[in-house]
Amino acid sequence: MGEFTSGFFMGDSATNGRILVVDDEADIRKVVRMTLQKAGYEVLEAENGEKAIETINSGENRLLLDVVICDIRMPKINGVEAIAYFRNHYPRVPLIVLTGFPDTDMATSMLRQGVVDYLVKPVEGEKLRETVARAMEQRELAHL
Repeated sequence: MGEFTSGFFMGDSATNGRILVVDDEADIRKVVRMTLQKAGYEVLEAENGEKAIETINSGENRLLLDVVICDIRMPKINGVEAIAYFRNHYPRVPLIVLTGFPDTDMATSMLRQGVVDYLVKPVEGEKLRETVARAMEQRELAHL
């Protein structure tokens, strides 16, 4: 299995994949984006579930999105609602929860629904990269 490569938005340079980061905290989105860009990923951002749904449905994004990292507590459409939407409409796109509010029941529920991992902020860069790599592997296996 080779690495996923896409020249979309990146000129002719290949990326490891496209990730949508959904979080209402701009600083969190920035740290996650920078961490993942250094690891070779292209990162899109949305500040809430509503914007995430708009982003995933606009243009060619729906065809090229590889992983969604989503917070739970956000205004407008929260993470639980956004994740349910993604699972219904984009079942092959792996989902990762990144939240500042650890909740064992919520984590168990999300993992049973097929979320790749339930990460608690602040997450170490290495843990984030490992989780995204695992999600990418699951996506590749889903295409076989």
